[in-house]
Amino acid sequence: MILTGVGVNTAAIVIGALAGILLRKRISSELGDFLGQGLGICVIYVGIKGSLAGENTMITILSMVIGGILGHSLDFDRHMEHLGIYAQKKLRQGDGSSRFAEGFVSYSLLVCVGAMAIVGSMQSGMNNNHEILFSKALIDGVMAVVMAAALGIGVGFAAIPVFLYEGVITLASSFVAVYLTENVINEMACAGSLLIIMLGLNMMKLTKIKVANYLLTPFIPIILCQLWPK
Repeated sequence: MILTGVGVNTAAIVIGALAGILLRKRISSELGDFLGQGLGICVIYVGIKGSLAGENTMITILSMVIGGILGHSLDFDRHMEHLGIYAQKKLRQGDGSSRFAEGFVSYSLLVCVGAMAIVGSMQSGMNNNHEILFSKALIDGVMAVVMAAALGIGVGFAAIPVFLYEGVITLASSFVAVYLTENVINEMACAGSLLIIMLGLNMMKLTKIKVANYLLTPFIPIILCQLWPK
């Protein structure tokens, strides 16, 4: 099935989050915050490593500007936060110590904007090859354990936007496959990795960047690479 990789990735997130919730009962809030900062450093490292795939700095800059303007206009960040808060209230997780919305938004962005989510979903759609998404499922599952232990059950609910995000890319990739050259994919990976760096800085409480408002940025290179002089 074309969505097999997406389904496995989603299931891994749910399982990892449930395991993290069980561990959370044995972890103090102070230790959870401490581990969250360490995880933020790791996220920044992943972002820096992925950003090196890009070859055209101007395409990266223009993608960030165009994607940011579009995302700011649509205000994805506010919509995602409201969705997290709505789910939090429905689950009666509204106590002061709850970090439901933070876990939901942070983890959703972390597993969506990276190169593996984009490239893996494309491979599933174009070639029915789920190898990258299977590998990503293992990584995401481990990350879900750690983040759920620090931020709570909101991490598990991130499986919903992840399924929708990767599912749409998988189903749409066959229609745009002709444009997805190696160069385009590398530029997309670079742009997405910069968003991961932003997220890592937020996790360390160093910045308050509305990363969700840049969600369209990794897809702008598909257009720019067609227009850019060879």
